[in-house]
Amino acid sequence: MGKVDAVLAELGIELPRPAAPVANYVPFVRTGDLVTVSGQIPFGPDGTLSPDHVGLVGGEVSPETAREAVRLAAVNVVAQLRAAIGDLDSVVRCVRLGGFIASAPGFTGHAGVMNGASDLMVAIFGDAGRHARSTVGVAGLPLGAAVEVEALFHVR
Repeated sequence: MGKVDAVLAELGIELPRPAAPVANYVPFVRTGDLVTVSGQIPFGPDGTLSPDHVGLVGGEVSPETAREAVRLAAVNVVAQLRAAIGDLDSVVRCVRLGGFIASAPGFTGHAGVMNGASDLMVAIFGDAGRHARSTVGVAGLPLGAAVEVEALFHVR
């Protein structure tokens, strides 16, 4: 078992089967030593989107629930990354995360919600999980999801 796999086990995270794209795109692209993972929504281990993770944050979805959802979306990012590179010990750095938060009017707590994904990357990859980040509020996301996370990784 690799180092990252041991960390995942310690955190109680079993990576799900990577989700198939819901439109005309690929789940990841590797070019040289960079892997871009397309936006992932918070599909659960069974491949479905929980009703708790559908709707607008600051409306139907609380910021706390959205933070859990963004963490789950980040788990799906790591599952796609494993599909792209195989051995997660090949990760040199999480370069960037992008977060999209479906937000009710007036909601401004996007950064706190997105910390669910950022904290997870650091928990999994240590200092190599520290990254640049953009987080934006949006009117809606695919399948009504409350959150979506995309990523860029430097790999060996």
